[in-house]
Amino acid sequence: MDTSILPADWPRGSYAGRIDTPQGPVALAWLDGACFDMTPAFGTVSAWLNQPDPIAAIRARGVPFSPPADATLLAPVDLHAIKAAGVTYVRSMLERVIEERCRGDASQAEAVRAEVRAIIGDDLSAVKPGSAQAMKIKAALVEKGWWSQYLEVGIGADAEIFTKCQPMAAVGPGAAVGVHPSSQWSNPEPEAVMVVNAAGRIIGATLGNDVNLRDIEGRSALLLGRAKDNNASCALGPLVRLFDATYSLDDVRASITSMSIRGKDGFTLAETGAVGAISRDPEELVAQLVSPHHQYPDGAVLFLGTPFSPAKDRGAPGLGFTHKAGDVVRISTPKLGALENTVLPTDQCPPWRFGTGALFASLAARGLPR
Repeated sequence: MDTSILPADWPRGSYAGRIDTPQGPVALAWLDGACFDMTPAFGTVSAWLNQPDPIAAIRARGVPFSPPADATLLAPVDLHAIKAAGVTYVRSMLERVIEERCRGDASQAEAVRAEVRAIIGDDLSAVKPGSAQAMKIKAALVEKGWWSQYLEVGIGADAEIFTKCQPMAAVGPGAAVGVHPSSQWSNPEPEAVMVVNAAGRIIGATLGNDVNLRDIEGRSALLLGRAKDNNASCALGPLVRLFDATYSLDDVRASITSMSIRGKDGFTLAETGAVGAISRDPEELVAQLVSPHHQYPDGAVLFLGTPFSPAKDRGAPGLGFTHKAGDVVRISTPKLGALENTVLPTDQCPPWRFGTGALFASLAARGLPR
């Protein structure tokens, strides 16, 4: 296992992860540097993390384990629903409005960006979604003819929460992430990801890349499924860091996420974003995810949205950023480690064949719980 991608304060803390083996995936726990196999007791990461106290379960039921040096880390969750919150940062909200006004045409982005900012500005960070102030802004924009579905979920009462991909479809660190070959305007979306149990309690966090096809979603929000749910379009990892004395939700709120992109054409980009600049608190988003109206019995992960919308020109001036095959995207925070993936067209990424049925068959063949 590549320890260079682990958190800076490793081996302090409590972690959950999965590795690939010839027999099938293995659910692992790390507690203060020691590794434990949780598969004999629970079968899946989902069943383990749905225990009343997952960290106590490591001590009580974990089997000491030594991961092979060449072990491949998988996405650190299995049966969890993979959900995402969109338009939760002012910067990304304005970029969504720009996509909509451009109808997916990147060549218009710079002119539309200037027009949008001239009308609504970009200092909406202090506006609480759903508040009286937000509703006044909405009324003013409607009067100008500039209301947008993205502003509705950005400053309205209801958050945008959608299904990013199916359980078991996320890829892990080192794997290829996919961009549909029909897209000509795409970008990574580095995000903090909440890990939520069936009761709706946030029990930990990991990093994610919610790859975005800006031109496809810009043509119509009804194409969100095509823009978001494609082969290998979601990366998670390297591990889930469980909340304990060394790490809490306040650490997530205070974290700074770094992103770098290295292209085979020599293009480079490096940016940082503050998770705490989010317009809705993570607990508010999770409360809109899990409620008396909607449950997730196997647990869920929730991408919080991205503070990044890379606009650095790549090619002709004014066209902004878009991915090219071979781009290496690295997302990191000191306490969650690093998630690095290479971008390929979706039809060149390994096809997704190992789903829930295959996992259960693997567990049964090994005589493990499921």
